[in-house]
Amino acid sequence: MDPEHASATGRKRSQRPQRTHREVADELRARITSGALQPGQRMPTQAQLAHEFGVERAAVRRALRILQGERLLTNVSKGSPATVAADPAGPLTGPEAPPLPTTVALAPRIATAFAAEHVEIDAVCLTSVSLTLAIGEPLRQIHAGRLKPAKVDVRVLLPSRDIDLAFPVPVEGHGDDWVHERWLAMRNAQGQVLRHNLLALRATHGIDVHVTFRALPFTPPVKLYLLNGAEALFAYYTLTRREAEFDHESLEMYDAQGTRSMLFSFRQGPGLRDTTFVEQSHLWFNALWETISSELVLTS
Repeated sequence: MDPEHASATGRKRSQRPQRTHREVADELRARITSGALQPGQRMPTQAQLAHEFGVERAAVRRALRILQGERLLTNVSKGSPATVAADPAGPLTGPEAPPLPTTVALAPRIATAFAAEHVEIDAVCLTSVSLTLAIGEPLRQIHAGRLKPAKVDVRVLLPSRDIDLAFPVPVEGHGDDWVHERWLAMRNAQGQVLRHNLLALRATHGIDVHVTFRALPFTPPVKLYLLNGAEALFAYYTLTRREAEFDHESLEMYDAQGTRSMLFSFRQGPGLRDTTFVEQSHLWFNALWETISSELVLTS
């Protein structure tokens, strides 16, 4: 089969239910940022992509336009297949990088960070769900033999179990204990999975790994990821009002879904704006780590 007209992965068409154009864009973006689709490579035709994903061609066109807007694709038109941009990783960092949802932007940036000999990741977040999910991509690449850092240091700041959280909280006040315990269970479970998955690299690959958690005396209104001292990824926690099931009744609560937060990228380099943001973010993180944070134990 001509590689220019093969499916983007070489696999047969998916049999899953029809996807949205954003899901198609997310899948194609992941293939580009992971290297499965190489710079300069022609994409399959829109008809072939529609067949592979089980969607209408209109959904494919909308997905391709999203990726063209992110400068991952060029030559997007009705007449010929699009082409992967010459430098698809470029738009993901720096002042020209479009903000993307955390679930889309974080994994490829952390995978890139794991290409370094000494990986350093600092994070401030509410539960570490996004970080745990994102770490999965470099772990897969390590197990596949494509990455092999010598040392990995991860530091995570999370809210203390002993504070009154600003969020998540019930709208009416009823159910405070349940909401707090639910958040605490998630914080502990995600932290334990993150730590276990990283520390396992010691036994499986001989990598020197250190994972440390400390507790903050406040609820962080933003999330921040610092990668190898050179990059800062920043997002706001935006609160929404939603319902949860509590004691066989519907409980309204104010909560933030961090996985959907739009992540802004700043990278050290010739630009004073980005370089200063990264430096100040490191100063802020280290100040919290060394002063008002306390020991955090990931148990109930």
